[in-house]
Amino acid sequence: MQSDTEVAELLRHHGINPTLQRVVITRIIYARATHLSAEDVFRLVNADDRRVSKATVYNTLGLLADKGVVREVIADPNRIFYDPNTAPHHHFFDVESGELTDISADQIHVSGLPPLPTGAQLEGVDVIVRLRPSKR
Repeated sequence: MQSDTEVAELLRHHGINPTLQRVVITRIIYARATHLSAEDVFRLVNADDRRVSKATVYNTLGLLADKGVVREVIADPNRIFYDPNTAPHHHFFDVESGELTDISADQIHVSGLPPLPTGAQLEGVDVIVRLRPSKR
């Protein structure tokens, strides 16, 4: 998905009004096909002499996550990543580099979940495997 028209259609499909800023932010996330933080998105959006406020970037990312256009991944308590891959999957997180890498959902099997609280239903399980380069 590269064109503004395709991005606008994706946003409409998810019930989002495709403003210019929302289209630009979404296009950047999908063009990179990687995990970006809000700060990464803010920097990339404004790299071409645009003036999109930090509040607009953060609000748009929250909206995109709420509507299922991107997935929020909290691998680090100080930073939320935004993932264009919304299919079920898990992540490796390198604590030194801050890099987040996908793990296919079929590579991790979770068993023995505790009983859910009354009135709750399982929405999903997200596994984040934290890594650190080994010392040689």
